[in-house]
Amino acid sequence: MISTPDGVEVVATRAEAAAMARPPLLVLEALTEFLDAEDLGSGAICWLRIGEGHSNLTYLLRRGARSLVLRRGPRPPLPKSTHDMVRESRIQRMVKDAGIAVPNIVAVCADPSVLGVPFYVMDYLDGVVITSEEPPDFATVERRRATAFAAVDMLVALHSVDVTRGGLENVGRPDGYLERQVSLFSTLWDTSTQRSVPEIKSVAAWLASNTPTSQRASVVHGDFRMGNLMFEQSAPPRVLAILDWEMATVGDPLADLGYFLATYAEKGEASTPLELTQVTRYEGYPTRDELAVRYGAATGLDLSELRWYQAFALWKAAVFCEAIYTRWLNGERPGDTFAPTLADGVPALAGASARLIGAGLRGTRTDPEAGEHGCS
Repeated sequence: MISTPDGVEVVATRAEAAAMARPPLLVLEALTEFLDAEDLGSGAICWLRIGEGHSNLTYLLRRGARSLVLRRGPRPPLPKSTHDMVRESRIQRMVKDAGIAVPNIVAVCADPSVLGVPFYVMDYLDGVVITSEEPPDFATVERRRATAFAAVDMLVALHSVDVTRGGLENVGRPDGYLERQVSLFSTLWDTSTQRSVPEIKSVAAWLASNTPTSQRASVVHGDFRMGNLMFEQSAPPRVLAILDWEMATVGDPLADLGYFLATYAEKGEASTPLELTQVTRYEGYPTRDELAVRYGAATGLDLSELRWYQAFALWKAAVFCEAIYTRWLNGERPGDTFAPTLADGVPALAGASARLIGAGLRGTRTDPEAGEHGCS
């Protein structure tokens, strides 16, 4: 039985799990039976929680010579229409069939009686994710530039997938995607917050009044950033897989580009609270403008409204981070060290969005002294 500050994380048997007020995250007896039925390794399970996510959870599993990765949602209760592991796995399989680099999913469990929530299992990939450090082989001016361009080229490839076939035509409704997103997240703010952050309402109004017309439909990852890309261990930089497909749908591709640029740290530029891979400030990494130009040249899309998409990314992040913060206030995320930082982090994200659109707002308060925080 393994305990953490937010409760027991792993237990050996179903009986132990049933006796607990808060369900564990892994029940080794039940998981062993599931893996045996799927013919995924043999023997005892060795496990390790991996990844930086504050939403869904990822575990490295080892059984004999087999290495696997399990992805599951947090403990119930879960907000409606979130943490849908079955949908997430289905979309990954579709884009993999279309030639996009993603982890190979080997099993999906829709039965919540096994671990308390649905989950899926992937083959382990031996790659590197760049966040606060970069691999030594990547630490040259030329390779840093190549790394960022490899990321944006992967985004171009994703947005080139035909969404009228292979099951993707049933994934989302691209018509009105941006309008629905602004409306949905405005509603989510109203239902999840317990405080007032003035910029949220004013930015939402500006976004709704200035929504651009989508130029085409594509697969939208929803959280496309450097920290969700796994690169091969050796140079030259090559993306081994795109990770974390929880928010994927079919919609406006520039929503991904705006988010990617909003999360990208640029040397010499003011930081934003959503920057999660600080190493891109090092000498050699291209600017946001260079990345946008490369994307625009490859896709032919008009980027004149890109500021809207970047502001939308920061505002949307503020809203979903507020939901995390409120769950912590309600005692649903005990022991979480990230959620308390959102007391200042959410207003900082909202303020950054307001400053980005600046002259488009009237009567908006921003706080240039707000602390810097990120969320994923």
